[in-house]
Amino acid sequence: MEDVEAALSYIKTHADEWFIDIDRIALMGRSADAHLASLYAYRSTTVPVRTVVNYYGQNNLLGGYYDPPFPDPLNVPAILRDFLGGTPHKLGELYRQASPINYVKPNLPPSLLVYAGRDHIVEAECRRSLYEQLRPTGKRAVMLEIPWAENAFDEVFNGVSNQLALYYTERFLAGALKSSDYQPK
Repeated sequence: MEDVEAALSYIKTHADEWFIDIDRIALMGRSADAHLASLYAYRSTTVPVRTVVNYYGQNNLLGGYYDPPFPDPLNVPAILRDFLGGTPHKLGELYRQASPINYVKPNLPPSLLVYAGRDHIVEAECRRSLYEQLRPTGKRAVMLEIPWAENAFDEVFNGVSNQLALYYTERFLAGALKSSDYQPK
């Protein structure tokens, strides 16, 4: 979180010289980066985020630990244990603080959630639960689930799954980042 904050603060400091409209910042990530982008966008931040795009990011770390996918090719509980430095039994509050789903509230930035229907890393319940919580907050939440795709489908850039995801991502960002009255100095 500190690295994201530092990077965005640096961009904000240099926005005028780089011709960046600081009021139109989007965060996008895949997997762990998507988790971080969502977590940053949903928590109180010093640099506002206009929208977030989450490609197959984990949204509920407690759920990921206690209800891992089956089969579990990566040993998700071990990854989460290493990531946070222990089990939820010992670090339950840290797991909650590191879960974007626990920061859902009104006035969040619009969110695009892109998931693979055959994902064996991020369970279907995880992705649907975030979407269901975001919908009533008054901001746009869009979920694109590509039914035939596996986790990391976008690694095959010209593949049909990635092309579909890119198509919707470009349109989502175009709508969410509609121009403002920014004029570089």
